[in-house]
This record gives sequence, C-alpha cells and structure tokens, in this order.
Amino acid sequence: MAITVIIMTFSMRATNNMIITTVPLLAKIDLGFSRFLVGIISAVIYLFTFTVTFYINPRLNSTIRRKLFIGANVAILVALVGYYFADGITVWIISALAGLAYGIMMPNLITSSSLLKDQRDRERLISLYSVGLSLSLILGPTIEDYILTFVSYRDVFLFFIPVVVAGLIVSTMIKFPNTKNETRANVMKNDGLRASILTITTYNVPFAALSIFLTLYAISKFHVSGAVAYSPYIYFFSVSFLTRIALTVHPLKHIKIPLIISIIITGFALTMFPFLSTFTDFLLLMMLLGIPHGSIFPMSTIMIARGTTVEQRSAANSYFMAYNNILFMIIPLVFGYIVGFIGYDYSFFILIIPVIASAIYLFKIYGNNSTIFISNLKHQQKVSVEDRQKA
Repeated sequence: MAITVIIMTFSMRATNNMIITTVPLLAKIDLGFSRFLVGIISAVIYLFTFTVTFYINPRLNSTIRRKLFIGANVAILVALVGYYFADGITVWIISALAGLAYGIMMPNLITSSSLLKDQRDRERLISLYSVGLSLSLILGPTIEDYILTFVSYRDVFLFFIPVVVAGLIVSTMIKFPNTKNETRANVMKNDGLRASILTITTYNVPFAALSIFLTLYAISKFHVSGAVAYSPYIYFFSVSFLTRIALTVHPLKHIKIPLIISIIITGFALTMFPFLSTFTDFLLLMMLLGIPHGSIFPMSTIMIARGTTVEQRSAANSYFMAYNNILFMIIPLVFGYIVGFIGYDYSFFILIIPVIASAIYLFKIYGNNSTIFISNLKHQQKVSVEDRQKA
C-alpha cells in the first residue's frame, strides 16, 4: 500500500506542480499574457479543482469515486498534449480540464493514505504520503530545470507524459473506503477539519503566491535566466522532503510546539524578503521556508485523521482540499494585483498578516483540544492488547 501511494503521489503531484508553475510561464512568455491574466489562468485551474472537491466529490459514493479517479489520470494525459498545442483560447479550456481532474485525484489520494486502523501506522502513512509529495516536488523541478536547458516551456509538458502513464497504471490499485455509510453531515463543524484549515492557512497563503510568482520574482529581481530562476524550487522542496522523512520515521505525538515553531519560521522568512540582496540569499531563504512547508501539511492532515471517523474522512479531506484550492485561486489574483503597486518584496512581506491572524485564532479556539494536538496512541495500544488477549 505504501509503494502504491508513493508512486501515485509522485505522478499526481509532480505533474500538478509542473502544470501550476509552467502554465504561468507559457502564458506570460509564449502567449503574452499580462501579470493579472497570469494570475487568472492559474486561478482557473484551482477554481475547477475547488468545484469538484467541494461540490461533487463529497456527494459521490466510493465506487463512483474510484472510477472517476482512474479517469482523471487519463484526463491529465490529454491535458499535457493539449498544453503543447495550446493557443490564447484553448489554454483556458485545457486548464479547466486539468483542474477537474485534480479535484478528483487529490482528496481521494489523501483519504487512501488515512485508512489504516492502527493510529501509528496511519499517521506514518500520512507522513509517507507527504514524503511522496515532497519527493515529486524535488525530482519534478529538477527534471524540468534540466529539460529547460534545451527545450521551450511548451515542450516540457510532453516530457512529463511517462510520469502520468505510471500514475495511470497504479491508479487501479489505490484503496478507497470500504463502507456504505460515508457521510458529509456535520463534517464542516468538525473540530479536526476546522483546526486543519486554520493550520494550513498559516503556510499556504504565502506558498500560494510563491508557487505562481517565484520564478518571475527571481527573474525580475536578480536578472537570472529562466532555468536558474526555477532552481529555488529544488532547494525548497529538498528541505521539505527531509522534514517529512523525519515526521515519517518519528510520528509526532504532540503537534502544538512543532506547529508554533513552523509558523514562527514562516513569519520570519516573509519579513526578510525586502532585505534580500543576492540570489544566494534568496536560495537560503527558500530553504528555510522548506521547513514549514514540510511540516504543516502533514500536521494538518493528521488533525483530520485524528478528529474524524472513517465515514467522515472522505468528505473532510474534500473540504480541506477545496479550501486549499480557494487559497490558490484567490491569493495569486490578489498578489499579482498588489505587485503592480508595491513590488514583489513588500507584497511577500505583507503576507505575514494572514499568517499571524490565522495562527492566533487557531490556538485561541483549539489550543487546548487534546484530541487534535495530542495523540491517543498509548490508549489505542492498550485496547489493542486487551482485544488480542480476549481473542
């Protein structure tokens, strides 16, 4: 199950990140879009992903979701070929298709990673899923960084077709909840889901901006080539990968203190953007930001796993991913608009405001919630031993 999750996660996230980071370059450089339209085209992907994750996926039973999950991998294959031939009109249609496909793939892959009954194994598999995300975000940009030295942005899409084919092959092996009583009733009021949403806000607000504008920022400020400007992703995701490896080997029992440290690192890094003077400084800052990127997402998904039942988990993960898509839909639009007035440096700097606000609200409302922040692993192990003795 772990091998299947890793392969599927790598295929899904590597191509998703490539599309998210390359479509803005295709739109800006090849198709001549303005900065605002670059934000719009990126938002389209997240808009359609949000539509599926929020309105459609929670309403489908496990059997239908499994069939759509396999079909979504086929849709991504079609999208990659479509981007290669895209013009100023068809690029919008292709982006909508990619968004729809990822709206099915993402929440169901998270749910599949959280189905093990044993809590320690379940949280390790969730962390391993996060490791797969980071691994894909290291190798994916590395591959793209190399490819861009001899091909155009448009050609990159074709080079990722083998990666999607691998995902399509293993998509039939992904586990789905074996229950007929899945529900979305009262899930939106679940403390685990609400706390996870506040937690992910502390990081995905700045990351939503970085994922779209990092390369353009590096080119604008440090006057480096497109290939070099893409390289900070490699350092950033490498640190994220190492952080998630640590969480897989040593699952967190207490989440609160590591979460506070991650939020502090994020806030500090954002305040440093106006003071960057060299490209090396920028690389070091991106490596520092890799720590909260590596820790906050798995902590958020663990909160959902701890706070929900198996019957609620698919809906909770769908709503969680829907919220993330809202962030990645709205933040680039707002950020791209603000950059036109105050520049990149101070636009990144002011992102500290929503980070601090969501952190304060999180700990004020849920700071003492032991179910979410403290593992009940010992209790579960005790019950498990008693059950074995009875058997």
